[in-house]
Amino acid sequence: MLIVGIGGVLRSASAAVLKDGEIAAAIEENKLSREHRPGELPLHAIQQCLRIAGAPAGKVDIVALARPISPIGSQLHLQLRTMFPASRVVVVEHHAAHAAAAYFASPFASATVLTLDRSGDFRCGARWNAEGNQLTLDQELYFPDSFGELYGRVTELLGYQSGADEHKVQWLSAAGDDRYRSLFSEILGVGRGLRSDRSFFTADRLAHGGFSAKFFERLGIDDGAAIPAALREPLAAGLQRAMEDAVLELAGSGRPLCLGGGLAFNALLVAALEQSGRFPGVFVQPNAGNAGNALGVLYHVWNVVLGESSRPSIGNFCLGPSYSAEEIKQVIENCKLRFRYLLTTDELVDTAVAELGDHKIVAWMHGRMEFGPRALGNRSILASPLDPYSTENLNAFIKHREPFRKFAASVPAEVAGEYFEVGPNARFLATVGKVRPAYRDLFRAAILGADWVRVHTVSEQDNPLYWRLLHAAGRRTGLPVLYNTSFNLFGYPLVCTPRDAVRSFYSSGIDTMFVGNFLLQK
Repeated sequence: MLIVGIGGVLRSASAAVLKDGEIAAAIEENKLSREHRPGELPLHAIQQCLRIAGAPAGKVDIVALARPISPIGSQLHLQLRTMFPASRVVVVEHHAAHAAAAYFASPFASATVLTLDRSGDFRCGARWNAEGNQLTLDQELYFPDSFGELYGRVTELLGYQSGADEHKVQWLSAAGDDRYRSLFSEILGVGRGLRSDRSFFTADRLAHGGFSAKFFERLGIDDGAAIPAALREPLAAGLQRAMEDAVLELAGSGRPLCLGGGLAFNALLVAALEQSGRFPGVFVQPNAGNAGNALGVLYHVWNVVLGESSRPSIGNFCLGPSYSAEEIKQVIENCKLRFRYLLTTDELVDTAVAELGDHKIVAWMHGRMEFGPRALGNRSILASPLDPYSTENLNAFIKHREPFRKFAASVPAEVAGEYFEVGPNARFLATVGKVRPAYRDLFRAAILGADWVRVHTVSEQDNPLYWRLLHAAGRRTGLPVLYNTSFNLFGYPLVCTPRDAVRSFYSSGIDTMFVGNFLLQK
């Protein structure tokens, strides 16, 4: 049984393949091609997934598509029929795909499922009751009662790009106070059915998030004025905490909770749900946005349409392509670069630990590429927490981003509790944790505010090479923790190919790069 899943056709297009009940591959189109236009099929991602699965298009049984909101549906259907002549086409509603991706990837046999985004098939949120193989819609939120829409408005108000920079507002919020929490709760309708108060917005203003004079009056500043620097963090914090309150109100309590949709990328929200004490378990689909719907439609077909009781595992979520030593060598030699080939894994790990111990910034590219925006140890930029200049080097000189956007701390799962208090979603960098008091000074460079740290727990089963590197660093320095940020630059997605890695390496301040067993140094 071969099933191809396609998600995010209008935004964040992706493809995935389910082969005999196992997820064989999942890839975002923008990691392979920078020319994808909204509304087009992710052709490169489809072809690459089929190649990884060893599956010709003519043998595909079912093609599943998360429904786009556009008039192009019939055109896409004809294109799919041409590409997959023997296939049945299944179209899945947008939030139903989010729900399937969140629930069937979880460890729960029953759960409450929340799907929250800016808008999708007219909905902007939904609550589902999940039992066995059934997902039953329980409550819906329709635009304009959208948590994501308000988050986008505040993103624009603070001078960032709505629809792209909401994560910046999230991290900015970590250092703010609660002075505007009640204001945003009022706007969201917390405690009164989550019906938004539209008097805080005006259609007459195209800038500043479209907020009305009433909103600026409540802030105590002139109508339409730029937000003073002193209010930026409190505004972000008020929005974040009111949104957390709204999600908790919608979620209820007492049952396991699964979260999907674009808002599930908000790691502070996930931590608030984990620490609320209302749920026996919380699970977040790691690539929760539109791209993750490529998995959602696979789950929907396998578990709902076909009624299969088994659940395909997402594994370690490294579901993209990998590259052989010969493929890597060809790229390096074509670029006329000097390299050193490390013959054994021991030599590879020991060399990397020595470079990190010398306070070098290290690019680390191994195995299959991660599905989603977060580096899980296969496409990472690494630094030692013992480097006093790690924050400056990673943020200012390599990633060129704001200082409040901290990097993650990767730690072996079995010793994570010694350093951090963190929930299970740290496996996929989907939550944040608290640093233990004894280590606050050590991890000061990674602390977001109120001792929050982005924690990435690494098991030997998920990523044996990266796990081994962390332990080797621990043996050398006494600290089995490395700072980890995604191997991408200039707004591009995670590097995919060896050529991507070489281009980024020589366009940045990274000191050393390991691509497979190949070592490149500046």
